[in-house]
This record gives sequence, structure tokens and C-alpha cells, in this order.
Amino acid sequence: MGGPGVQGEPKDSGGLGPASHEASEPKGAAVAPPQFVMAYYPEPVARLIEALQRLPGIGPKTAQRLTFFLLKRPTAEVATLAESLVQLKQLIVHCSVCFNVTEEDPCRICRDPQRDTRALCVVEEPNDLLALERTGEFRGRYHVLLGALSPLDGIGPEDLRVRELLTRLEADQVDEIILATNPSVEGEATAIYLAKLLKPLGVRVTRIARGLPVGGDLEYADEVTLSKALEGRREMS
Repeated sequence: MGGPGVQGEPKDSGGLGPASHEASEPKGAAVAPPQFVMAYYPEPVARLIEALQRLPGIGPKTAQRLTFFLLKRPTAEVATLAESLVQLKQLIVHCSVCFNVTEEDPCRICRDPQRDTRALCVVEEPNDLLALERTGEFRGRYHVLLGALSPLDGIGPEDLRVRELLTRLEADQVDEIILATNPSVEGEATAIYLAKLLKPLGVRVTRIARGLPVGGDLEYADEVTLSKALEGRREMS
């Protein structure tokens, strides 16, 4: 997602094209495909291959397969895809309250009067919000940081929606903040930072539990996951 204020998804950068090629070009600039691609394909084909390689998880081979797949599809179908991509950038914005992606501002969740305003769940990205919504268990509201702390990538607190989170806490009566950042190094660092920042405000700060997935086997779990599962154990009723 590339709307206003969107971070560049550094955690997916491993699936992009050659790092040296991407680092040397300005963001959003139209750059000619590498000469070896131009030598084998017509320019429109080469440019699409180059563009697809910029997507997370798409390498040169996959980009070529997708390009030639699109060449075989009807013109109307490809035009619909192109129109959807344009509308994605033209119509989708970030909610001014929670920074979820939305077509209307504020978003549907922030407008819902049935939501519990006393519980606020903090997530890294809009995709994380959607994952929690699918469970149907949380009926509070959300705050999307649009990233996680990552000093190696040059992402600090000022690059996230932390200031806006503090502003919301001043305006709304919130009893509990649930830190639902990812259980990664960056996610843990973000959760620790936010906990230290928020606890002096007198609000209850909790962290989502971590442990074994449903249906998983102990023998296949790593030591860190098992340790967190033991730490988060609870009494059976």
C-alpha cells in the first residue's frame, strides 16, 4: 500500500529485485530495465517484467511467467486489472483516526458506535488489523503504526504513528491498550518501547500471548516458541 504516510515494508525487501539496482534509483522514478532484459524482449514486455520484480516475493522468473500469462489473457481482463491498480492509488487513503486503509474517512471501524472505545489494539500494519478482525474476538478499536522500529533500516519512533497514538489517548478514555505487534525482533522492540512510553500514563498495557499454534506438535516447535508458551501458561477451568 502506498497511500499517504505508508512505510515501505522493509521486512519484505528480500523478495524485491537486485538490491544494488533499487538502492541507486529514486523512489517512483521510471527506470529503464536492465540491458540484458531489453536484449531479449520488446520494451513493453521488459518494462513489465522489471516492474513486477519490484513487488515483494517476486523474482525474475516469476515476473517473466506473470508477464507472459498476462499476454495470453483477453484485453478486457488485463484492462480491468490495470484499472484496479489505478483505483487502488486514487481511492484508498489512511483513516485519519486509526490509520487503517479505507475508502471513507474515518474508516468503518472508527465510525461503528458499537465498538468499545475503552479498548485499543495497536498493530503494525493494516493486514494485522484484518487478521484480528477475522477472529471476531476483539470488539474494541485499533491503532495502526504503519511499521515497526528498525534502527538498521533507519525506522525510528518518529517514522511511526506513535505521536498520533498519544494524541488519541489524550482525547479518548482508554482503559486498556493491547500491543499486538509481530513476535519478531522489530515487533518486540516496538512493543517494549510503547510499553515504557504508555505505562506512566496510568493506562493498562497488555501484550498478546505467544506460544504453540492450534494443531501443532511439540516436537516441531522451536525453543523460543516453547519458552513463550510456558511463560504464558494459565490455569485450566
